[in-house]
Amino acid sequence: MKIQDFCDMNKFEEIMKNWAASTGLATVAVGADGEYISGCYNFTDFCIKLTRGSAEGCRRCEKNDREGKGVYSCHAGLVDFGIPITLHDGTVLGSVIGGQVLPENPDEEKFRATARELGIDEDRYIEALQKVNVKTREQIEASANLLGDVINMFVQASYANMQNDLIVGRLQEGINKAAEQIKKANENTHQIEAYSNRQKILALNASIEAARSGEAGRGFAVVAEEVQKLAQGMAVTSVNIKDALKGVTETIAQLQE
Repeated sequence: MKIQDFCDMNKFEEIMKNWAASTGLATVAVGADGEYISGCYNFTDFCIKLTRGSAEGCRRCEKNDREGKGVYSCHAGLVDFGIPITLHDGTVLGSVIGGQVLPENPDEEKFRATARELGIDEDRYIEALQKVNVKTREQIEASANLLGDVINMFVQASYANMQNDLIVGRLQEGINKAAEQIKKANENTHQIEAYSNRQKILALNASIEAARSGEAGRGFAVVAEEVQKLAQGMAVTSVNIKDALKGVTETIAQLQE
């Protein structure tokens, strides 16, 4: 199950974009396989081009990506977050990750030391660092949790809509089949009426012939009478069936609407 299978990804993208624009924090959404499913917003050169651009920095960043939960401090000294995207039953479909902000004004010497560890030009590293937004830890946590709540509500609502559509589709299919079966039942009822009418005619003819035969036809007359009663009973049953089918037909017609 992938988020793209049932979510309006244009709306999903709009939520991510608007959140990033309003908070100044970086973010991207990934699926359960770790592949990006949204655009990358507010990604900093400090993180992407420089820290991840070095072999050791990339290794440490990927470790943080795998292990980081909630709001956490990354190895380079910035604050990041990882919020899972889940269904109501706990199924994890992906996550929104990001951050790339400072919780306070940076100690340049500390970051120069990090640059040396990672083999990155110190001056370029500090220049990129100066462009990183500074937010309090409380602001970062509130923003990350808000994005997680909104995305999860959107995804869960989209999944529920998909499930409802499937249920309605199966119901509609069942209604259509029922309508076909009732149509056949109505046709069979017409056949019963036709048989009843034929039996009435046969019973009447038999009664006439029995009357002509006098005493010899008395037994035959009894049989003809019973056939006539049977035909009348079939006619009554046919009417009752038609009335019942009419009610069911009307109900199904209302459901189809």
